[in-house]
Amino acid sequence: MNASSTPYAALDERIGAINDVLNAASVLVWDSRTMMPAGGAASRGQQIATLTRVALDMLLHADTARALDTAEAAAQQTAPEDPRRAMVAQVREALELHRRVPAALTQQRAALRTEAQAAWIEARARSDFALFAPHLKSTMALSREHADCVGWSGHPYDAMVAAYEPGETAESLRRLFAELRAGILPILAQARARPPARRDFLFRDFPEDGQRAFGRWLAAQLGYDFQRGRLDSTVHPFEVSFTREDVRITTRYNRNFLPASLFGTAHETGHALYEQGVSSAYTRTVFATDLIGLYAVGGTSFGMHESQSRLWENHIVRSRDFWRLHFARLQAQFPAQLADVDAEGFYRAVTHTEPGLIRVEADELTYDLHVMLRVELECALMDGSLGVADLPGVWNETIRRDLGVTVPDDARGVLQDIHWSTGYVGSFPSYTIGNVTAAQLMDSLRRRDAGLDEVIARGDYAALAGQLRDAVWQHGRRFTRDEMLVRSTGRTLEAGPYIAYLRDKYAAAPH
Repeated sequence: MNASSTPYAALDERIGAINDVLNAASVLVWDSRTMMPAGGAASRGQQIATLTRVALDMLLHADTARALDTAEAAAQQTAPEDPRRAMVAQVREALELHRRVPAALTQQRAALRTEAQAAWIEARARSDFALFAPHLKSTMALSREHADCVGWSGHPYDAMVAAYEPGETAESLRRLFAELRAGILPILAQARARPPARRDFLFRDFPEDGQRAFGRWLAAQLGYDFQRGRLDSTVHPFEVSFTREDVRITTRYNRNFLPASLFGTAHETGHALYEQGVSSAYTRTVFATDLIGLYAVGGTSFGMHESQSRLWENHIVRSRDFWRLHFARLQAQFPAQLADVDAEGFYRAVTHTEPGLIRVEADELTYDLHVMLRVELECALMDGSLGVADLPGVWNETIRRDLGVTVPDDARGVLQDIHWSTGYVGSFPSYTIGNVTAAQLMDSLRRRDAGLDEVIARGDYAALAGQLRDAVWQHGRRFTRDEMLVRSTGRTLEAGPYIAYLRDKYAAAPH
């Protein structure tokens, strides 16, 4: 993709340099979330904003436009499946979108992220929404301005969600969520009608060193390459890549709730496997660069990216077969804490269904209800029918309505997620889309390979990784989410396999 002396060479050079700048910004983001002292937030925000502006200026420069014109002319002479056609189309789309959005607005949004994130961290620590409210108000105002510049017809939220899930709208999400709710609620009722699993041992004292050691083993077992990555701790777990050769993950350790780090690590490992699996030929190209959101990332959409994390977290690590095989290792890591538990008891505990307050700790059956309420509130914030000042009260009432639980404070309510502080308005639907996509991919892989489950049950995760690398990872951003789904499953996004997966796992007793 980077061959010199071709009609594409100048464009390759421009995009490669933009990718370099965005990766440098990502390094600063990683540091701000893991090691940066709190006092550095304001200046760090300006640094990231400057690099974002530099990348945008490079994209909008006349040299990029001239290089694109030359590359487009050459690409038109190639076969329809030639990747160069997708490359120039993605650059053209990004150029046209960013020409509609003032550069000053893009820089404002980038500058706000780090400062708002620092305010969110303090507000969450103090459980005081008022400390974060002014920053959220600014975030929503800039998001509405951005949506107006991009353009929308049905709802201003459409312009925001399109940055993460191209093709989705507030209306398409409403239909998807209605189908999922109708399918999930009866399964949830069946699961909750059974006697609750014993879970007291999950809340014992699990030293952080032991959790960290098991987490490193877990990530490596799933295929994460520590020669091209590292595992650190943070307030809110995330994965970030600086090309496929440096893909980092984080988790959080709760000494009195073991699953937080177990499944947080598995989740972020799934993201990292995607980034480490992108074809090396796509390094520093548009297929490893989100030119719309101005991020250096190889995943084709947030939902497809999330499908990989949810697939490994839920279909693999939260499975009965996984703990039958590996519980003894966890028990050896924490012999006193898990002495009175066996593999089946542990599995039933970590798949126990009970509505709770925290999205990242939610079980599979209630998780999507958390996502749905956030999307509902985001839409209301975007169209102005909900004011920031009223958000905590409405949040608490919506949680009570959908999950039947009472929110005791802001930290476990409206302040629990990092997304709004980083300006990711419109990204929440990706979590549920990821769940649906993961189940659709697994359903298709099982239909093609009847022995796949037996191989996985033996602990051979390389076989699954190889199939996912072929179907998803290697392509980076070359194909859209639905194009990739059609290529790998023969169908665009559909909820049926996900509902069937949940029914098989949770409706039968014992699960």
